[in-house]
Amino acid sequence: MIVINLDLMLLKRKMSSKELASKVGITDANMSILKTGKAKAIRFSTLEAICRELYCQPGDILEFKE
Repeated sequence: MIVINLDLMLLKRKMSSKELASKVGITDANMSILKTGKAKAIRFSTLEAICRELYCQPGDILEFKE
């Protein structure tokens, strides 16, 4: 199972999900889907933009758990 740790990174960077969504260029609704782990997929371009804005690596956001 892939776990999304986006909330944790947002807290560390003191940024709201709405602010990140605006900077990345996705809707608040899509950001919410990502944060809650309900997304079935994520585009590499979106992941890249999130990592750029949060100054992190994809592994800081995505985690594999059995």
